[in-house]
Amino acid sequence: MSEPVTPLLPSETGQELAVAEPEINAALLQRIIEAALFTTQEPLSLAELRRLSDTPLENRQIEEWLQQIAARHADSGIELTRVASGWRFRARPELQDYLDRLNPQKTPRYSRAVMETLAIIAYRQPVTRGDIEEIRGVAVSAQILKTLEGRGWIEVVGTRDTPGKPELFATTRQLLDDLNLRSLGELPALEEMGSLLDQSGQARD
Repeated sequence: MSEPVTPLLPSETGQELAVAEPEINAALLQRIIEAALFTTQEPLSLAELRRLSDTPLENRQIEEWLQQIAARHADSGIELTRVASGWRFRARPELQDYLDRLNPQKTPRYSRAVMETLAIIAYRQPVTRGDIEEIRGVAVSAQILKTLEGRGWIEVVGTRDTPGKPELFATTRQLLDDLNLRSLGELPALEEMGSLLDQSGQARD
């Protein structure tokens, strides 16, 4: 009488057991992403949003959820926007005048000289101080450049290979974030730039 045959386990036949992938709770992750965007002051990139999940996520999936979150707030006083550094919530621009009533004490806005210097750097970058003076036709004070650097809107990105090695200035990602823009290609005209910075509450010293 032959003995019963014991079936081999998959691992004994050279076949590996399939490991079940953990399921993604889409509804929970949307709430987590929404909460993260609400509670941070800085924009969050897709890479940072991926860290909120215990399971690997594709950028496409996160962007789909972000669109759904934005749609839920379409009729509210806030909006989800995409800027250079990532995604963030902000008050709708048309409501800013009302919100400003909570803080009526406003400091003077930046001078036209500061805004013109910023625009020249933004549109002609990288530029030296001499380039700016040639375009504006007047001397550019060191204080103007320090003001823009202090705000985090411009930075030194190198030097020009000419006598004296003058510094080259360019705009930063922070400027795009404050203008609620994604890239330099979306930069507005000088007059609009000041208006956009006012709306974001960043154009006051």
